[in-house]
Amino acid sequence: ARVLEIAKRLSLQAARGETVEEEGCERHREPLKVFCKDDEAFICVICRESRAHRSHTMLPVQDAVQEYKGQIQAHLQALKEDRDKLLGFREVEMRRSW
Repeated sequence: ARVLEIAKRLSLQAARGETVEEEGCERHREPLKVFCKDDEAFICVICRESRAHRSHTMLPVQDAVQEYKGQIQAHLQALKEDRDKLLGFREVEMRRSW
């Protein structure tokens, strides 16, 4: 959800012609280069070495984006198929009503 929220915000900023600034760590003011899968959050390299995240599963940001992008696309495809089925049912019911 957080990845999607950030992607939407960046897309809106780009569509408006606003400069897209890279988000940074609020605590260390470092670039967010790592994704903590356990907390589902982007973190900086300094946070990665902290006790809070040291034992967590990490991915580089680009790998996390690709992984979640694939998952989002699969869910989107399933939703589109469900929508098409529902529209078909609605059309059949409307014909039956007429």
